[in-house]
Amino acid sequence: MDEALDDGPDRNTRSRLCAATREVRPVDQLLRFVRAPDGLVVPDIRNRLPGRGVWITARRETLRQAIERKVFARHFRQPVIATPDLIDRTADLLREDALQMLALCNKAGAVTSGFAKIEGMRPPFLALVQAKDGSEAEKLRLQGLCRGRGPRRSDPKVIHAFASDELGLSIGREHVIHAALSVHDAASVFLERALRFVEFQAHGPAVPQAVPDAGRHGVPASPLQDEGGATPDPSSLGASSGTGNPPARG
Repeated sequence: MDEALDDGPDRNTRSRLCAATREVRPVDQLLRFVRAPDGLVVPDIRNRLPGRGVWITARRETLRQAIERKVFARHFRQPVIATPDLIDRTADLLREDALQMLALCNKAGAVTSGFAKIEGMRPPFLALVQAKDGSEAEKLRLQGLCRGRGPRRSDPKVIHAFASDELGLSIGREHVIHAALSVHDAASVFLERALRFVEFQAHGPAVPQAVPDAGRHGVPASPLQDEGGATPDPSSLGASSGTGNPPARG
């Protein structure tokens, strides 16, 4: 039997073989793809679509390699349509999946938006969601003010992978730069899905970053620097986290 090809959705599966790298990974680090009747390779990001599926490590680069090496045709053993636009289609589905969950968090009352409202929130809260097109100084300032205000006095995780209009659409406002998620089952699910999108876009697991030490007015006293000494654009990081325990799955 081809170990990289499953016989259909199986909620009890905990790990699978990546068809591109031949590495066994937990299923939450992989993406499942199925072949539609017309031959189109379709991302099954919820692992629910019927039919046999091929698993690929959830990274843009690995998916690109799978397409170039004709991995899908080899494992499905049928003609398939797997063109480079499959990468962007997969990213779009992961983005939409996270933002839809953010909308559900908002309906559940687990979202607070606006700098001043977040600053006045009573801790703990699970995460900060900040627009990638917002002011970097203001984002860093709020992150500094929120140090130690996560569960068990950890730092809340920080997501800055979405634009202000995307956040606004999910939360029901025109534009949102800052949002905070209360400790809530729905918020944990959103965080899981958002990090999955971040990891896919970053070509690998998101590198945890501590919320920077706050100087006067919450602005970091020493900016984060990369290995070459340059200060990176925080929006390019996509996500950061403190040293606390990861959130429970919803």
